[in-house]
Amino acid sequence: MTKMIDFQTDPSRYRHWRVEYDGPVARLVMDVDENGGLFEGYQLKLNSYDLGVDIELNDIVQRMRFEHPEVKVVVMQSGKDKVFCAGANIRMLGGAAHSHKVNFCKFTNETRNAYEAAEEESGQKYIAAIKGACAGGGYELALACNHIMLTDDSASAVGLPEVPLLAVLPGTGGLTRVTDKRKVRRDLADIFCSIEEGVKGQRAKDWRLVDEVIPNSKFDETVTARAREFAAASKKPDVAKGIALGPLNRKITDNAVTYDLVEVDLDRAARRATITLKGPEGDAPADMAAFEAQGDQAYMLKLCRELEDAILHLRLNEMEAGLWIFRTQGDAEAIAAHEAVLGEDHWLAHEVRQYWKRTLKRVDVTSRSLAAFVEHGSCFAGVLAELLFSVDRTYMMEGEFDGDNRPMAAITLTDANFGPYPMANGLTRLQTRFLGEPDCVDAAKGHIGEALEADEANDLGLVTMILDDIDWEDEVRIFMEERASFSPDAMTGMEANLRFAGPETMETRIFGRLTAWQNWIFNRPNAVGKDGALQRYGTGLRGDYNMERV
Repeated sequence: MTKMIDFQTDPSRYRHWRVEYDGPVARLVMDVDENGGLFEGYQLKLNSYDLGVDIELNDIVQRMRFEHPEVKVVVMQSGKDKVFCAGANIRMLGGAAHSHKVNFCKFTNETRNAYEAAEEESGQKYIAAIKGACAGGGYELALACNHIMLTDDSASAVGLPEVPLLAVLPGTGGLTRVTDKRKVRRDLADIFCSIEEGVKGQRAKDWRLVDEVIPNSKFDETVTARAREFAAASKKPDVAKGIALGPLNRKITDNAVTYDLVEVDLDRAARRATITLKGPEGDAPADMAAFEAQGDQAYMLKLCRELEDAILHLRLNEMEAGLWIFRTQGDAEAIAAHEAVLGEDHWLAHEVRQYWKRTLKRVDVTSRSLAAFVEHGSCFAGVLAELLFSVDRTYMMEGEFDGDNRPMAAITLTDANFGPYPMANGLTRLQTRFLGEPDCVDAAKGHIGEALEADEANDLGLVTMILDDIDWEDEVRIFMEERASFSPDAMTGMEANLRFAGPETMETRIFGRLTAWQNWIFNRPNAVGKDGALQRYGTGLRGDYNMERV
């Protein structure tokens, strides 16, 4: 049986990272246990990483925001001598299934994006303090930081050697961040990405690959001074104490994954997963002080944590579940009331909103067919209504259904649908939906707070199709059967192209390039064939390439 990948962890279980807290400055030390790989068959030498290393990093970044809001600067450094990070483990990549490689790259991209955005979203600035070799995914770790410091010695260099060594591309946004974020000149970037040895010292700074180059004798003290300097200049409000993120209450059975507020039902024969989100049972907290007192059990935070875990679990452990259906059941007014509390000017309200933004983006970039069913008794209101605009199609019940005494199907828009949760393209999901009809966004905004039943929702363009009692079962069944019958490869390509209309950003480029190019290259014999570069790495033999340009 394939080993289940668990995305839940906590500091007591870390094997690859340690964090040292000192007031507004935290040191994030990468010290990978080479015998701590997620699977057998490889060692994580030279601070190389696999998915397990990144699962811990993702957890750290999340806890930094919620459990340690006092932190204003995070220094990322190595716990090894003469190496910062050698990047993604090549033996792991060479032996992993294609689907695992691509999903691994996607998750690492999301993790890099999370701490890259931490300065803007949470006032936590990440500094990469590079001593030793920093190659491939190791440099991509540094590129996602907000400031890069490199020691000036004979052993320390930054590089992206994937093309010459492995016949693949940097899988975690390296090419894009070099050009779009670091703004490295194109011809210099071409040289940089074509050489194995990397770039050292002053040249790395001159080429904009790093921000500072410091003599080795002064490196440690300069890093400490710079971290204190950035912390002192930070405009992040002081927060004395955060909240603890405890373990989720999750149960996994043969055909279901259940949490307190989220249920995932699996129909493997139909290659389908149905994700049901439950509305709140209790009243909304009176204010953010009451919300904070509830800690990680506060409804809006707990629901987001459970939804995120379900998404990650399905991505890596249920890869043939090609169609995800989103459902909700509960009181829409109660959802809106719980959400309204997050409008306060409070550090925790801000962090929960940012968490929802990141989680909804995980939905956007998931390579599965996505649909939502607005049924009687549903509670698609506010942030939950964002799911309706994330998916590829939305079906809504129209009128009364025989024997169904639940409240009439409705959608309730709130202020949350008009700004706080932008997609990777910088637009809201409604702006992206109505890219050619911007007046439709204004029309929808005029109905904030109303329970919009089928005809009204359809007139406003908020759903794909409304169906009455006679047609619902057949139409929904036909859609699900048809979707599950299509080629997964064609679906991935089609959906990724259709979901991100509008402006291209660094983030859409990273995910777009990953979905298209890396997906393709990871299937090509030049990389993964028996004589390909990934398979021959470490043998002393170069890859045997088919030299035809495609």
